[in-house]
Amino acid sequence: MSPVSRRWIYVAIVYFCLAVSLGVFMGTSGDHRLMSVHAHLNLLGWVTLTLVGIIYHYFPKAAASRLASLQFWLHNLTLPVMMVALTLVITGTPQAGPVLGGAAMVMLLAVLLFAGNVFWRRA
Repeated sequence: MSPVSRRWIYVAIVYFCLAVSLGVFMGTSGDHRLMSVHAHLNLLGWVTLTLVGIIYHYFPKAAASRLASLQFWLHNLTLPVMMVALTLVITGTPQAGPVLGGAAMVMLLAVLLFAGNVFWRRA
């Protein structure tokens, strides 16, 4: 497996551990307010990053591009900001809403960059 694919999968494992830890906390405390954060950590962290790592393994031209590196950093700098902002909004700080919205838009950009990169460099 290429170093690029491994990098995505290693970071995915970190998000998996965070998501499971949050799930255990919610389950043991009975406080399920952060269920959306838990779901986003699992889907945008663990699942998405694992799938991107596997897909880049099968699309080495896309994986070797500068666009893949840009997408990696956009995704992995934005997701923590998004999760903190979502936590703040859920726990009663609506002022974090614009940060959450902005982070969601950057995340969308990262996802679209990934899709475009794979389609443009599929051979």
